[in-house]
Amino acid sequence: MNYLQQLEPFGPSNQVLQSNVHPVDWQNPTPSGRYNLVVIGAGTAGLVTAAGAAGLGAKVAIIERGLMGGDCLSVGCVPSKAIISAGRIASTVAMARDYGVHVAGETHVDFEAIMQRMRDLRARISPNDSAMRFRELGVDVYFGQASFLDSNTVEVGGTKLQFKRAVIATGARAAAPPIPGLESVDYLTNETLFSLTSLPKRLGIIGAGPIGCEMAQTFAQFGSEVHLVETQHGILPREDREAAGIVEQSMKRDGVKLLCCGKNLSVRNQDGIRLTVESHDQGYDTLVDQILISVGRTPNVENLNLEAVGVEYSKKGILVNDRMQTTNRMIYAAGDICSSYQFTHTADFMARIVIQNSLFFGRKKSSSLVIPWCTYTSPEIAHVGLYENEADEQNIAIDTYTQHFHDVDRAILEGEENGFVKIITKKGTDKILGATIVARSAGDLISEITLAMTHGLGLSKIGSTIHPYPTQAEAIRKLGDQYSRTRLTPSIKSLFGRWLTWTR
Repeated sequence: MNYLQQLEPFGPSNQVLQSNVHPVDWQNPTPSGRYNLVVIGAGTAGLVTAAGAAGLGAKVAIIERGLMGGDCLSVGCVPSKAIISAGRIASTVAMARDYGVHVAGETHVDFEAIMQRMRDLRARISPNDSAMRFRELGVDVYFGQASFLDSNTVEVGGTKLQFKRAVIATGARAAAPPIPGLESVDYLTNETLFSLTSLPKRLGIIGAGPIGCEMAQTFAQFGSEVHLVETQHGILPREDREAAGIVEQSMKRDGVKLLCCGKNLSVRNQDGIRLTVESHDQGYDTLVDQILISVGRTPNVENLNLEAVGVEYSKKGILVNDRMQTTNRMIYAAGDICSSYQFTHTADFMARIVIQNSLFFGRKKSSSLVIPWCTYTSPEIAHVGLYENEADEQNIAIDTYTQHFHDVDRAILEGEENGFVKIITKKGTDKILGATIVARSAGDLISEITLAMTHGLGLSKIGSTIHPYPTQAEAIRKLGDQYSRTRLTPSIKSLFGRWLTWTR
């Protein structure tokens, strides 16, 4: 896809964005000697690597063929969370009467204004990822397609860059699944969704993973008639089933029509875009105005000439070892191009590992990272570590502690009782192996548990930490109390009773 399509409509905000992350008048520098590090790709992994290495005194170049900032800035985290916030406001206004607040007159969702706000905010954030900022940090910024010539040379725009080490951080893009008729219609992906200027009256979404669910709920909150198609049962098939069930019910209340266990899906042009699918043995023939594809990702490996430098890759991405080295030990990779955890924060911390290992012969391992994630539906689902079924598959004996929000005062007061915190520990101990949170701010709450896991703090330590009252984070502390109560065995309780009787 041409990066210019991501800048549509090309109004003032997107003009600012372009001037920052791919200036039309940018002149690529002239190399002066060998680089310590050449980074290919200016998404999160590439930018963190380049900035960190330059800050340590390394001579660094970064190459980008599209927009600096990668998917996160232009077509991912930033624009999606901007419109999700607008959807939540719309939903809150719709529920205002339940809280005793009466909104006079009719409310109206101004989709054009919502999208313009998103573009304004994206432009406002873009200087952080700008070519000018990185040049000021001491990084040589090149725009164009990178291609390896040998294990010490990469070419961009006819200029050859010599390097001691290189890092591939070219990311991934939306994949087009083999759906009959898909090639005959103009479909949306995350790369084109945020260029919409009018609200689709009827929106079909293929794939009930994180992106599909976030956008299905958001567009339903805006007033679209949303049909969400998923081949598996329910939504968010990788998540805790109880957690996913809570989110599914919330999405249905917002108007999302879920067609799960979908079979024989096809699309065709007929007075719009017609979706044909079987769901739970019932046939559906649905007409929509737009269709969003949110199924799978494919790595950006084209035109890099990886074969010339012995870098192995597959349809899942570039093969790396635990220290982020490719099969060519002079070349590293980081981010979505090589990770099954395709999150901005994962790319950030993989980049930190690359800096240490590539410049200083470090031995840091990606397997040591404790990686949380969050799906920003309403309520959110956040997770870190193992799921219960994964522990079972690995024959790890566990204890499970669950605190529902209907027993947490702050959640009751805010009308957000439909959720829980679940923590699993190694059986008989307080060592935390994993956690799932379903709550309005689950993405913020999960960090306390991630911190504990990263630094080896057990569940009992959380229970003995004072939390302000009333907060929803109290649910996590209550799980510490649950663990402590398991230590009070009948024999210990009997011993305490005899002691207290003796000391009366």
